[in-house]
Amino acid sequence: QTLNQLLVDLDGFSPTEGVIFIGATNFPELLDKALVRPGRFDRNVHVPLPDVRGRLDILKVHTKNVKLAQEVDLSILARGTPGFSGADLHNMVNQAAIQASRDGSQKVDLHHLEYAKDKILMGAERKSAVMTEEERRNTAYHEGGHALVAFHTRGALPLHKATIIPRGQSLGMVMQLPEMDKVSQSRQELKARMAVAMGGRVAEELIFGYDHVTGGASSDIQQATRVARGMVTALGMSDAVGPIDYTGDESDNILSASTKQLIEEEVKKLVDEATLCARNILESNTEQLHRLAQALLTRETLDAQEIISVMENKPLPPLLTDKRTAAAEDNPTVDPTDSERRSPPPDDDTPNATTTSPTPAPVSVPTTA
Repeated sequence: QTLNQLLVDLDGFSPTEGVIFIGATNFPELLDKALVRPGRFDRNVHVPLPDVRGRLDILKVHTKNVKLAQEVDLSILARGTPGFSGADLHNMVNQAAIQASRDGSQKVDLHHLEYAKDKILMGAERKSAVMTEEERRNTAYHEGGHALVAFHTRGALPLHKATIIPRGQSLGMVMQLPEMDKVSQSRQELKARMAVAMGGRVAEELIFGYDHVTGGASSDIQQATRVARGMVTALGMSDAVGPIDYTGDESDNILSASTKQLIEEEVKKLVDEATLCARNILESNTEQLHRLAQALLTRETLDAQEIISVMENKPLPPLLTDKRTAAAEDNPTVDPTDSERRSPPPDDDTPNATTTSPTPAPVSVPTTA
């Protein structure tokens, strides 16, 4: 009835000259065909996520009433936030202003913006989570495995940050960010994604033994399997299966048993190759893995430059002292912006990370890839 009434309003018997109907949806494939035929909603305008120029313009709007430190370069910030929507950028500026207020700062600096960006990308820190020393050590080697494989694998996305601070449903996380906006990935890049995803589980096995591998790699296994299945069934990146699309809704009903078995064998082959790649890298760089895990245990979070310093056995810079004090939090005079008086949008989950799950997770656990 709702659809019929909408169709009547669109082109019923009453004239609607001079009236333009505009609709928006995130799922155009679910719209009724009667709604999108010629004469109705027949003109489609795709609105993608903003590119670097669009992000810069959006940041200029949202920082107009924010006191920024002189060191803040919005163009660099725009390049460092690929995949962010306008709402994400607004949330980042808002969260940075709130953090500056808590720190007792009169201006929003890069540290506050990095904190806000990480909160959006990786989720809020679960400060109430209590981890045993065994769990912290396991998580440090797990995330160190991800980071080490990413560092040594050609085609892997550049490292952004590694942490063993629990966030969301994960006990730790390694975040990678592209250097520029990307719309497609090569076979090499997809294989690198799988190798990085399997690096955490392989590191656990190498350090603690096969019988002590945890279920923390559940989301990593899902990620690697999903990438491999896409390569085989949708992207034509399997020589045995060939360039044929098997992703249609009717595929499960028309595929023969032998074809299904071939697809599963090819998926397993790709995941096994990625696991072997990760193993070779970790076995060849065990000392780097130990140093990286120890640095994570000491500092809990490492940025890209700190990870590189650890890999090259260089000293790390001193830790930044935490500016937040009870007096600063209670200070009513600090007002970098009026943003803190608005409730920020909820944090968005990101698909650009490898995580450590707290327990063996079911298939339905959201994967950050």
